Amino acid sequence: MKRTEEVLVERYVTYTLTYEKQFYIVENVPARVNEQTGEQFFSPKTVEHLQKIVLGKEKPSKMMETPVYEYSA
Repeated sequence: MKRTEEVLVERYVTYTLTYEKQFYIVENVPARVNEQTGEQFFSPKTVEHLQKIVLGKEKPSKMMETPVYEYSA
């Protein structure tokens, strides 16, 4: 089986998180993204900053209303 090399590119992504029944969106987060899978990797410094934003209850730059749906078959 031929192993393909993982290619990571520097990009700015939108990070989403649900924490204590709140939905958070953080835009323009620096990440390394796997071009093949789309998986995102964040530096420890970036993770610390994301935690500070969400846990520190920083004032958001904007607010938006988001619809929520229940999946049922």
